Amino acid sequence: MAEREEISRGLAAGRSARTIAVCLGRSPSTISREIARNGGRADYRAAAADHRAYQRARRPKPAKLVRNTRLRALVEEKLATCWSPEQIAGWLRRQFPGEESMRISHEAIYLTLFDPRRKAIDRTLTRRLRTRRPMRHPKRARPQRPPGRHRLRRRLRFRGGSGARHS
Repeated sequence: MAEREEISRGLAAGRSARTIAVCLGRSPSTISREIARNGGRADYRAAAADHRAYQRARRPKPAKLVRNTRLRALVEEKLATCWSPEQIAGWLRRQFPGEESMRISHEAIYLTLFDPRRKAIDRTLTRRLRTRRPMRHPKRARPQRPPGRHRLRRRLRFRGGSGARHS
């Protein structure tokens, strides 16, 4: 809030975003984006900007499929015909190239299917996925084994085809 008040005072004094950025120790592009997303040079107000930032950062946010019924209907229709979430996301990008509201990532589709808190899609549609798993774990959450390590490493001299030991 204090930095937003400083931005507001700087704009009222007619200073540039670059000058304000130097005073705050921030990147000029950060200050410029802050001003642009909160009304521009003429209408920037610190309290309103702070309130909007708080609203944007609130969690949990309602899922995109909850907010957009048209998008949800299309996704459910494609899932019912056994399309994968990756196929659906790609099809939506091609079908609605200029409509940002009709785009969704495959990961967002998986999350709405497998996260019970996101009451967006009928969870019985998980049975239409190719794996038919009741749960899914994103790749980043899976434990990783160190690369190049084999659990059952055997010494070279015991790898002969006849079972005889070689020296």
